[in-house]
Amino acid sequence: MRWALVKVCLAVTTMVVVAFAVPLGLVIKEMARDRAFSNAEREAAAVAPALSITTDRDQLERVVASAGSEDGMAVHIPASGDSAAVDIGRRRAADGDVATVRKLGRASTTEVPGGSTLLQPVALSSGEIAVVEVYVPEAEVSNGVATAWAVLAGVGVALIVGSVAVADRLGVRMVKPAQKLVEGAHELGEGKLGVRVPEEGPIELRLAAVAFNSMADQVVQLLVNERELAADLSHRLRTPLTVLRLNAASLGDGPAAEQTRAAVAQLEREVDTIIRTAREAKPQTAAVGPGAGCDAAEVVRERMAFWSALAEDEGRKVRVAGVERPVRIPVARADLAAALDALLGNVFRHTPEGTAFAVDVHNGEDAVIVLVSDAGPGIRDPEAAMARGRGSGSAGSTGLGLDIVRRLAEGTGGDVRIGSSVLGGTEVRIWIQLDGRVPERRGHRVRRRRTGRLVSTFNRPRSHP
Repeated sequence: MRWALVKVCLAVTTMVVVAFAVPLGLVIKEMARDRAFSNAEREAAAVAPALSITTDRDQLERVVASAGSEDGMAVHIPASGDSAAVDIGRRRAADGDVATVRKLGRASTTEVPGGSTLLQPVALSSGEIAVVEVYVPEAEVSNGVATAWAVLAGVGVALIVGSVAVADRLGVRMVKPAQKLVEGAHELGEGKLGVRVPEEGPIELRLAAVAFNSMADQVVQLLVNERELAADLSHRLRTPLTVLRLNAASLGDGPAAEQTRAAVAQLEREVDTIIRTAREAKPQTAAVGPGAGCDAAEVVRERMAFWSALAEDEGRKVRVAGVERPVRIPVARADLAAALDALLGNVFRHTPEGTAFAVDVHNGEDAVIVLVSDAGPGIRDPEAAMARGRGSGSAGSTGLGLDIVRRLAEGTGGDVRIGSSVLGGTEVRIWIQLDGRVPERRGHRVRRRRTGRLVSTFNRPRSHP
């Protein structure tokens, strides 16, 4: 906008300067010419009284010398009676031009080498017509024109520069509020809800700033209302949770009772986390800063211990690998546990009883891969299963579990893929990037450690059932 305004002002000012300077320059040139020929007419008029009195050559030469330069003035007296024609001074005009002026009886100008001449007719006492010739050099005709044109050009350039400077300052006044509005929009998009823009500049930008600030206030209010609603809804769950806890306490001893009580306790913790997160307006499970995150091996062992009891009841074979040593990942413990519970819950929900499953953790130098595989019927449409709000085609599936897993992986720069497992069913691979770089899309290899243990391979072809 700023440069556009400067360009428009430059174009308009240039056209105005040209429109006035060119005609004015031509007028100045014509005025210089008129001045030169007016001086020539005065010189010719100074000789006319002497010609009307006498035609003596000596006297006329003295008059011509006193009136002007002898080289610049000439007098042409025609022959009459016994008197011969007299030519005083240097003739420059052609004989035909002199004869024409003598015949017509009025002054005339004619072009000659180096300038022009003024031919002025003068009546003699004898009735003949003499012609006074005054030479006007070209330098005298253009005297002062170049200087005047230079002054005009300087004034025009000064006007153009001044107008550009004024337009630039006006552009800054207009662009600066617009830039602040853009910066405020970017900051608001980055989550800085307290940003506001000053209401200054032209009326349109002031109205835009008012609208932006109003929008920001509404966004803040909507987020506050949403957090309060989430907290209130989560708080309402405490009543049925209390009933569940009391009922679980009356179940007595046994694996099923312990599992039920653990599930109720975990659900209460999740509800408390939701309430705190909603109240404090920031995620409490995000891994932030160096050293943050969790031990993936420990989380996998804990969640597999929880699900193993149910797997034993349903006659499922369970295998866990790669959890012998600590595996640090930049993911919050609660997030990884929620992702594992979502995947393992899908195994129990969508495969028949007795179907085996496995969880493998592969630790690499720049990434960690968690594989959850089963020996079930597989997923017919993996792409649809990965879409939020769309399930695998089984009744009761929403696909939100896989969406939780996807967001966890993509939050580290990794990704999630669904393929065929070595057990014959579905394999969900969670690629957790350790350095935040986006992994390659044509398959991934994690190099072997010096101990010779295979860290991770995930390049085999994917054939979806």
